[in-house]
Formats: sequence, C-alpha cells, structure tokens
Amino acid sequence: VQLQASGGGLVQAGGSLRLSCAASGRTQGIYAVGWFRRAPGKERESVASISWSGRNLYYADSVKGRFTISRDYARDTCSLQMNTLKPEDTAVYYCAIRPSAMHSYTTWGQGTLVTVSS
Repeated sequence: VQLQASGGGLVQAGGSLRLSCAASGRTQGIYAVGWFRRAPGKERESVASISWSGRNLYYADSVKGRFTISRDYARDTCSLQMNTLKPEDTAVYYCAIRPSAMHSYTTWGQGTLVTVSS
C-alpha cells in the first residue's frame, strides 16, 4: 500500500484545514489509518485514528472537539478535518496504516506541513 497525504498549508488561528490521505495498492489489507504530527523540537504524537471499517475512532485529547477523522469508502481516502486551529497545531502531519490489530503502523505517507499563525 502507498499513501499520499495532502492538504497542508498556512492558516490563521481559528481557521480550518482539511488533510487527505489517499491509499493505493492492496487496501484490503488495511486495519486502521492514523494521523500523526511532529512539531518542531517535539516528539511525534498520535492525533487521530479510524478503523478501516469506520467503526472505531480515536482522538488525542488535544484535538477532541476540533478535529474529525473520516473515511471515503469510494475513493480509499482518509480525511482529517481540522477546525478552530491553534498555533500549537503547527506541525508536519503524517498518515499511516496498520495492517492488522496485531501490528503497529507500518506504512507511512510523506508529511504535509500545517502552519497556524497567531
């Protein structure tokens, strides 16, 4: 499976962005998709995840109520709608997939930069 992330950019605080992660290849082998971010000088952190079935969702406390993760079943994409953005959301965002519940995230897309100005 290959992943292509897009949608990053520069936005003012309080604004919105929508990130998209397009999967290609053997998507039948995907268990879950996750979004992660790495801010300058910080460790990578998990932001949100969704099972490929769409039933199970996870959000980091820092983004609950502001970010929404979703799946587009027709196009094998996973989106992250980010609202009420804050300067501390500035980071490179990555999408990744888990092939099964027994595995961690094994395939990563290239990052997309989100910059939130104050």
